[in-house]
Amino acid sequence: MDFLSTIFFFIVAIFILVTVHELGHFLTAKLFGMRVDKFYIGFDFYNMRLWKKKIGDTEYGLGVFPLGGYVKIAGMVDESLDTDFEASAPQPWEFRAKPVWQRLIVLAGGVTMNLLLAAAIFIGVTYTLGESRTSTATPAFVETGSIFDQMGLKTGDRFVEANGTPVATWEDALDPERFTADALTYTILRDGTTFTISAPKNILGKLNEAEGFGIRPIVPPVIDQVMAGNPAEQGGLKPGDLITAIDGNAVSDWTEVVGIISSHPGKALNFTWKDSAATLSAAITPGKDGKIGIMLRQPATTERVKLSFPAAVASGFTQTWKMSALTVQGFGKIFSGQEDFRKSVGGPIKIAKIANRSAEQGPVSFLFFLAVLSISLAIINMLPIPALDGGQFAINAVEGIIRREIPFAVKMRIQQIGMVLLLTLFAYILINDILNP
Repeated sequence: MDFLSTIFFFIVAIFILVTVHELGHFLTAKLFGMRVDKFYIGFDFYNMRLWKKKIGDTEYGLGVFPLGGYVKIAGMVDESLDTDFEASAPQPWEFRAKPVWQRLIVLAGGVTMNLLLAAAIFIGVTYTLGESRTSTATPAFVETGSIFDQMGLKTGDRFVEANGTPVATWEDALDPERFTADALTYTILRDGTTFTISAPKNILGKLNEAEGFGIRPIVPPVIDQVMAGNPAEQGGLKPGDLITAIDGNAVSDWTEVVGIISSHPGKALNFTWKDSAATLSAAITPGKDGKIGIMLRQPATTERVKLSFPAAVASGFTQTWKMSALTVQGFGKIFSGQEDFRKSVGGPIKIAKIANRSAEQGPVSFLFFLAVLSISLAIINMLPIPALDGGQFAINAVEGIIRREIPFAVKMRIQQIGMVLLLTLFAYILINDILNP
């Protein structure tokens, strides 16, 4: 079932991102009177498609290969490597017949739409739910093996300063801009004593490799509800009780409690908890499903600050800008050799896993995943590699500068080389995904 949900959410994510990207090319091409021959989500190699329908001049379809899509614009040298139009004179509805500035807008349409999608998600979530503010007085829960664990942070620690500046909220402490700085240090409070920890210079790569921060505000395991007739009720647990230990091992966060219970189906565990008056303990045996029949209380440690719509729009675009800058810097470190390419770049398998994990955490988490992935797709397409939007943009920009068309044969050869490079890179990333799950 987990495999099926992983595939499902991966396809949903790719479908949304590719549709938005290709819609950017489609709408701008139509705006300038270009004929669009095909609009496909998924690739239809060897005419393998799930659906197609001709409406006007355009054939719309779903290809069987979900890892992308394309818009075929008449008179444009693209990934289809179509040469049928070469022998004829340019027609008014063709891409090649339009002014350079119009061609550049069409080529930038996909990237622009991906960035706008990310901004729209950030704006929508911020306006609907408000901006979150979690006080740094709330201790940290640190996952074992995470980058912050390696830096020396422990569960129960509190953020005090970042690079010498006091931080009042978690959002400030973990602001994406901080990870683009040349150096990053945190002042931490532990058991009444402050000390400083330093982030590694390659923290961006390590965060990407770990698929997240591995740190969040702690959520004490306080019971909110006890299901009637379940092991928890039989063992004496009640709403409001705070679980403090399981089998003699102290627990301070709800994920620890859930993890221990779910990994011991049918095995008796000795629970210790506090109620309003005393410390109690009892043996409780999780059911075969790895549950004891409790719901844990979400503490009111996070404040949601409601924003006006204009303020939410400003916040959404600010978040998009920060995440774009973070992504660009990440790619810069990869290409300069400061980050390990194999560990920093994920392919379809890794994306599918993250898509499923974010969906399990709720719709807001999945939406933020979509926004970040949409920004990554936009930045990748900006690269000046033939067969990508950035490569096509560069070729057409050169034609505008020299005021004449680059010979068709040269453009075709550039496109062919670009396709080979792109397919080789994709194969490498896919193999890397398999070998480094």
